[in-house]
Amino acid sequence: MIILDRELERREEEGRPIRVGMVGAGFMGRGIARQLLSAASGIRLVAIANRHPERAREAFAAAGAEEIREVSDLEGLEEAVASGLPAVTDDPALVCRGPVDVVIEVTGTVEFAAAVALEAIEHRKHLVLMNAEVDATIGPILKARADQAGVVLTNADGDQPGVTMNLYRFVRGLGVRPVLCGNIKGLQDPYRNPTTQADFAERWGQDAHMVTSFADGSKISFEQAVVANATGMPVLKRGMLGPTVAPGTPVREAAELFPAEELLEGSGAVDYVVGAEPGPGVFVLGAHEDPVQQHYLDLYKLGAGPLYCFYSPYHLCHFEVPNTVARAALFGDATIAPAGGPVVEVVTAAKVGLEPGDELDRVGGYLTYGLAENSGVARAENLLPLGLAEGTRVLRRIERDDVLTMNDVEVPEGRLADRLWHEQLEMFAPDPATG
Repeated sequence: MIILDRELERREEEGRPIRVGMVGAGFMGRGIARQLLSAASGIRLVAIANRHPERAREAFAAAGAEEIREVSDLEGLEEAVASGLPAVTDDPALVCRGPVDVVIEVTGTVEFAAAVALEAIEHRKHLVLMNAEVDATIGPILKARADQAGVVLTNADGDQPGVTMNLYRFVRGLGVRPVLCGNIKGLQDPYRNPTTQADFAERWGQDAHMVTSFADGSKISFEQAVVANATGMPVLKRGMLGPTVAPGTPVREAAELFPAEELLEGSGAVDYVVGAEPGPGVFVLGAHEDPVQQHYLDLYKLGAGPLYCFYSPYHLCHFEVPNTVARAALFGDATIAPAGGPVVEVVTAAKVGLEPGDELDRVGGYLTYGLAENSGVARAENLLPLGLAEGTRVLRRIERDDVLTMNDVEVPEGRLADRLWHEQLEMFAPDPATG
C-alpha cells in the first residue's frame, strides 16, 4: 500500500506517531527494533518486553537508543513513554496494558504467545503476530476474539504468508482467479535437527531450533497453514506436493509441475517448490476464463495459460513489518488473518522412533516435524497439532514418520493454548444440520 508512506509522514508531522510495544527480543525482534527506530517515519517503538530485559535493552541500544528505562509497573511504563524514553521490562502484560496502539508478538512460541495475544486483545491493542506457529494453531479463535474486541489481528508483511497474501490480493484485483499460493524453499529434509543445523545457526546468529524448523519442513507447514486459513485453499495431500527442481529453475517452469486440471476445477491449494528461483520468494498461480484477456496475458509475457505465474522475488521479514503496523493502526486492515475456521492444520510426525514416556520437544527439535493436513482430515483422525505437541508425553511406541494422534500422548493440564484450541474446535464445528 503505497499510500502508507503519506499517512505516516502526516502522523510524524502532527506529532502523533503510532506507538508500538514488542514482546520478544530475539534475532527477528532485534531486526524489527532496528527498522522501527531507524526507518519508520510516523511509528515509535516505545517498549520491549523480554524474559531477560538486558536483551531488550541491547535491542534498543543497537538501534541507537542512548537512555533506556527499565520498568516494573504500569506507572513506570507510562512515565517512560510520556518522557520519550524507550522502556524495557520482563513483563509482557505491561506492554499489552500500557500506552501503545499496536503490540508485535515475535517469540515463535505457542503457549506463551497465546497469553500475550489474549492480554493485548483484552486491552484493545491491535496485534501483529510475527509468529506462524501460534497463528496456524489457534489463529482462528484469536481472530474471533479480536473481532469481538474491535481490534485487528494480523500476521506480518515481510514474512512469507504476508507477502503471499499481498500477491494474492494483487492477482485477484487484476481479475485473475488465484488457484495456488506457493512458497519457494531451498532445502527440505524432515530429519534435520539442532545439531545438524548448529553451524548455520551460529553463522547467522540465529536459534538452532528455529533454523531446524525451516529445514525440516515444520515452518513452511505453519506458514502455508496460515495462508490456507486466510484464503480457504486446502492442501492437495498431507505434507503438500513440494516438487523439487534443479537449482536455479525459474519458478514459472516449476509451476508447471502442479496439476493444472485439479487446481482449475477445485478450491485451489497451498503448496511449495524446492530449488526454484527466485528463492526464497513466493508465487501465485492464477487462471483467467476470458480468451481476450488470455491473449493480453500472453502478450505481456505471462504465457498462454491455462495457469499464469505471478511471483515476488523476495520477502524482507523485519524490513516490512512497519507496513503491517500502519495498515492495522491507520486503516484497520490485516495483512493476513484467518477468514473463518481452520482450513489446514499442522500435524505432528515422528522424526525418530519414539518410546512410551518420551516427552516431545519444541518445534524444530530432535523428535518431531510438522506436516500440513486439511483440517477435516486432521480432526476425523484426531491428529496431534504440532503447535500443542511440546511437553506432551508419549504413551506408546511410535515408528519414525508415523503421524501422532491425540490418543498417543498425555497432554499437560492447565495449558491456555489447549483451552483455546478446544474453544476453536467448538466455535467452528460443522453444523450437524448441514454437515
